[in-house]
Amino acid sequence: MAVGIFDSGLGGLTVLDAVAQKMPDVPFVYYGDNLHAPYGVRDADDVYNLTTRAVERLWEEGCDLVILACNTASAAALRRMQESWIPENKRVLGVFVPLIEALTERHWGDNSPPREVAVKHVALFATPSTVASRAFQRELAFRAIGVDVEAQACGGVVDAIEDGDMILADAMVRSHVDALQRKMPNPGAAILGCTHYPLMQDIFQDALGPDVKVFSQATLVADSLADYLQRHPKMIGPGEDSMFLTTGNAVKVSQRATQFLRRKVVFEQA
Repeated sequence: MAVGIFDSGLGGLTVLDAVAQKMPDVPFVYYGDNLHAPYGVRDADDVYNLTTRAVERLWEEGCDLVILACNTASAAALRRMQESWIPENKRVLGVFVPLIEALTERHWGDNSPPREVAVKHVALFATPSTVASRAFQRELAFRAIGVDVEAQACGGVVDAIEDGDMILADAMVRSHVDALQRKMPNPGAAILGCTHYPLMQDIFQDALGPDVKVFSQATLVADSLADYLQRHPKMIGPGEDSMFLTTGNAVKVSQRATQFLRRKVVFEQA
């Protein structure tokens, strides 16, 4: 009954932590492609190939449902995978949907015409690949009108977090927020469009100011997944064991993950 969670590195652990707290009885298999991280600077074909390889590995562990806890993979690979690659008895879901549901205050299954929403000016902080894909803007346009989205490519932030250099990550976040605010001085909301960024959510909030509502993905994805599994219980796969897999150095990744989650985490070689 396992569910797979995939990320290019360690950022997806923020999603894993939230979904595990929400659904403590469900085994989760986490796959981090640390060897090839970060994905945010790779081209779409490269991201697609790496993502499909990871998803196939999670299917091998009995995870019929896989969550792409990676915005770059969700933006650059998911649509292509859903159109031509995923078998009928498997599901792969991305992390944009819960964010857009929260921002537009409407369920994903609501196919009524786009309508105006309360927030008119949205700041999007994401990796260069996610920004270049314009996937968030495209999905938002299907459901909302009159929303101005200003995207800021946050180069270097993921690398700093993966390296454990939180001082550098702090400085980079503040620099990217400053750059965004020069283009959009008064955003009403901010989207943290990378699963690494919740680790820096307090810094984003402090730099943006108290009047900006910051949407972070981990809790939104957890709530959305719980609702999905309640509606589609057969998508919980046959796997029975929770585990952590990595393409990188398992010892180093385990040490860094333990620091992130503040509990002991042991990765195995994927």
